[in-house]
Amino acid sequence: MIVYGRNPVYEALRGRRSASVTGVWATSGAAREPWLKGVPVRPATAQEIERRCGSSAHQGICADVGPYPYTGIDELLAGESPLLVALDQVQDPQNLGSICRTAECAGASGVVIPERRAAEVTPAVCKASAGAVEHLAVARVRNMADFLSQASAAGCWCYGASAEQGGAARAPVSYDSPDYGGAGVVLVLGSEGGGLRPRVAKACDELIALPLLGRVESLGVSAAAAAILYEILQSRGRGG
Repeated sequence: MIVYGRNPVYEALRGRRSASVTGVWATSGAAREPWLKGVPVRPATAQEIERRCGSSAHQGICADVGPYPYTGIDELLAGESPLLVALDQVQDPQNLGSICRTAECAGASGVVIPERRAAEVTPAVCKASAGAVEHLAVARVRNMADFLSQASAAGCWCYGASAEQGGAARAPVSYDSPDYGGAGVVLVLGSEGGGLRPRVAKACDELIALPLLGRVESLGVSAAAAAILYEILQSRGRGG
């Protein structure tokens, strides 16, 4: 995998994949970054880096790293009162990367994504996450509803984000109503267009919703994730 951009390369050099970095290419300007001191850097033009990584958003640097090391579900659920973000068929790499960045900054235990019909960790996701995926546990599951059942059996409470006017079979409560402290928490967010699928919503212990006071009918999934994650952080006594 070729990761590109200053933050993704910086985090790759100090994250879980640091030992798998086999090459760093940088323009003369980018090579002067202080954090590259002691790192063997191969000089390259901006055009050469773009050809290597396939993107013009490289900021003058890219690196060849090993495959992304996905985490097992059992490992994620084994922690004490884990905070997990489960994404039900989120397909936009920018959204996945942005959510991973927020989850890592909020101290989440990990992110769970489906194996099919969903974005996976790619160089574009690494860039959108500003390198956060190098420090965040990401797991893939075959069936999201089955994973939520497994999480519930492990003592977690699963909260599905739903639009207030989404026509769900059961009405959501306000996002700041639940007590997120004590047990493990799984925040479940749906796809960009369709929201939570019915079976996934049914597997949640409770549906929650952010207030929508304007004319637009919904928040983007990454914005919703940020708002709810920091409410959970505050509720768990870790926001101050």
